[in-house]
Amino acid sequence: MRPAATLPRVPGPRRTTPGHRGDLVVLAVEAVLLAAAVAVGLVLNRRGAGLHADAAPLYATWRPHAGWGTPLAVLVALVVLGPGLRWARTARWAALLAAGWLAAVAWTLSLALVDGWSAGLTRRLTPQAEYLHEVPGVADIPRMLAGFTDRILDFQPDSWSTHTAGHPPGALLVFVWLDRIGLGGGTAAALCCVLVGATAAVSVPVTLRALGAADAARAVLPFLVLLPGAVWLGASGDAVFTGVVAAGLALLAARGTVAALAGGLLLGFALHLSYGFVLVGMLALAVLALRRDRRRAALLAATAGVAAVTALFVLAGFRWWEGYDRVVERYYQGWAAERPYAYWVWANLAALLLSAGPVLGPALRRTALAASPVVGPALRRTALAAGPVVGPALRRTALAASRVVGPALRRDALAARPARRADGQGADGRVAGATGTGGDGRGWVRVLGPTVLLPAAAALAVAAADLSGMSKAEVERIWLPFVVWLLVGAAHLPPPARRWWLAAQALTALAVNHLLFTVS
Repeated sequence: MRPAATLPRVPGPRRTTPGHRGDLVVLAVEAVLLAAAVAVGLVLNRRGAGLHADAAPLYATWRPHAGWGTPLAVLVALVVLGPGLRWARTARWAALLAAGWLAAVAWTLSLALVDGWSAGLTRRLTPQAEYLHEVPGVADIPRMLAGFTDRILDFQPDSWSTHTAGHPPGALLVFVWLDRIGLGGGTAAALCCVLVGATAAVSVPVTLRALGAADAARAVLPFLVLLPGAVWLGASGDAVFTGVVAAGLALLAARGTVAALAGGLLLGFALHLSYGFVLVGMLALAVLALRRDRRRAALLAATAGVAAVTALFVLAGFRWWEGYDRVVERYYQGWAAERPYAYWVWANLAALLLSAGPVLGPALRRTALAASPVVGPALRRTALAAGPVVGPALRRTALAASRVVGPALRRDALAARPARRADGQGADGRVAGATGTGGDGRGWVRVLGPTVLLPAAAALAVAAADLSGMSKAEVERIWLPFVVWLLVGAAHLPPPARRWWLAAQALTALAVNHLLFTVS
């Protein structure tokens, strides 16, 4: 008797987990945002709307090209995506940091060399608008500082060039000091920018580890190495700014008040590199709140460091607040007067997306989910407290929303919650079981941890900068000091998905660098 025929088993469609489905929805939103920014930018440029950005939302020109940096960039990406990603989980900490910095340098240099040695590095910082244009004229540094503010406004015989006028004198001082020690010229300046900018791939993980999120530090490091924003780190003054800010915050997280004082000195100098770095205060406060001990002493030491640097500049004749007042006026003497706020206020986010990479949206989404153990109950408490004031109807609506939003957020967060160590602390630095505010008022800080608070602080800083109207275009490089902290949220991505998101990061950088000629 012949056995009955068995029908072949047809595999069903692979099911996407709710967490992955949400990430794909966010990715689709990102694609729509980018497409809209490009399409509207093309239309406005054809109408002569004064965007002053040929490849809006980026400050670049369309120029498909390749160079001898192309195979180098592909090789670096493959090494990081292959053995590098595995090694990041197991390597000794010091060796990992050294390798991470070298890989970030290699990635940045290879992307710059796609444009060639001259166009990509040597001549990148030598145009009239750049800092190097002013270096030969600075014969007396104290005199330059004393008269700096008077030269900010445009249409004067001795007006500063665009970038020098748009920043405090610390930015110009960096390149003057390089020239004084024998490292003058475009090549040395560009290489300095690359080497300093790459230190962010070290400083951010060091900060996370110091704040109790050692596993998150290892998870985030590859995303900092293959940063799409490296297209602008090599080379621009913003690379130096990014490295200085990241190092200052890392010192704030380190143990001891001496380190906090050093961090304050660096952040005080950063405040004199860019007026926008007053927003770094949000990140600094988050780091100080997350410190394990001596938070008040660290705050006082850091404040003293910032005050000391500010006092030195004031004694030299430069007052930050006076410079900022002049810069606002200078800003609207130029292209900013024509660039439409109605376009850039949202198109800036598309430029940010290309600098931070497509992982930005999913990373922030999962960061928000990780915050749900605090957000859900807080919504409910707010609704209860608001009842007597706003009326029973609104109270019932708020309560209903809290019952839906809170549990929904918690379910998704629990699905992606990282493993807990024996000491109750998670891989992301969050503390298990600490769902209340705690007797010392820091319970919510412990619950959220650095992988939530640092991206949240960076996102608030970016939002403030965007809404201010002082960041119309060119934010793909201007916001780099905040981008590296936004990417801390990538620690919340499930480990099996990280390789794919990291590959998307690398592809984004390669596409931007090969389709466009970017301007620093």
